[in-house]
Amino acid sequence: MIDLRRLHVLRAVAHYGTVTAAANALHFTTSAASQQIRQLARDLDVDLLEPQGRGVRLTPAAESLLAHADAIQARWEQAELDLRSENAPAGPLRVSGPATAVSVLLAPVAARLQQRYARLSVRIQEVTGTESFDLLFEGETDLSVVEASPHNPPLGDARFDQQPLLDDPFDLVVHEDHALAGRELIGLSDAAHENWIAPIADPCRTHVMSACGEAGFSPGIVHHALDWNVTAHLVANRLGIALIPRLAQLTPHLPITRVRCTGNPHRMLLTCTRRGGRERPAVAAALDELRELVPTAVA
Repeated sequence: MIDLRRLHVLRAVAHYGTVTAAANALHFTTSAASQQIRQLARDLDVDLLEPQGRGVRLTPAAESLLAHADAIQARWEQAELDLRSENAPAGPLRVSGPATAVSVLLAPVAARLQQRYARLSVRIQEVTGTESFDLLFEGETDLSVVEASPHNPPLGDARFDQQPLLDDPFDLVVHEDHALAGRELIGLSDAAHENWIAPIADPCRTHVMSACGEAGFSPGIVHHALDWNVTAHLVANRLGIALIPRLAQLTPHLPITRVRCTGNPHRMLLTCTRRGGRERPAVAAALDELRELVPTAVA
């Protein structure tokens, strides 16, 4: 009989890449996590880890076992759903996403859900990059809005259920006195020789660089920012121009103008749950609210 706790440690090693990182995530010592893997290997009479340089990698037997482990996790999600089956959403619902998604999508969705369902409480966490996938894997969040990125797990990853939510266009943001400010539509190549302000972190930086690359140039970046409103203030002070997603709500009354771009530079936002988690009443209700909100979010 497989000890599911040991199986979860193996899943964590596969997810985080090393025994040490998996142990930290699970609040184990490295030696305790290693012991769990060794005992699982003895139980099954197979090798699960093999040396690779200074670290280890999963053996083919471990990879095969993981496919079953991911299926077991999805079935467990379904079992919890069956045991708690109720018509009305109830209990805590934990949601996460990047700053713009929290501000424009998740915050109003949480307010609507808590007004509509007396037994439902929503807890929101702002995250960056691929952190949502770690939180989902660890069971610390139930539903996340994530940006599509090459750094994300593949769409076919058996641990997660990722579905398109919306395409968020990028606008060129310039000072209101800039020569390009009066244009209704602009090709990014027209701004190739400008000073640029760009995100410092992925995935937003990847989207901006990709859009400029597709327009045939590499932007001359003079300033970096983490927050879209910081970027907007830099533009307002005539320090450069920037691509900013339409979903980002910028500080009002700044002397800046958004100009729409040809070629539809955009980022895709996805909803993501653990495999099997999308059918939970609270998650399903949140997804319904998100779909209702999307048409007006990036108008």
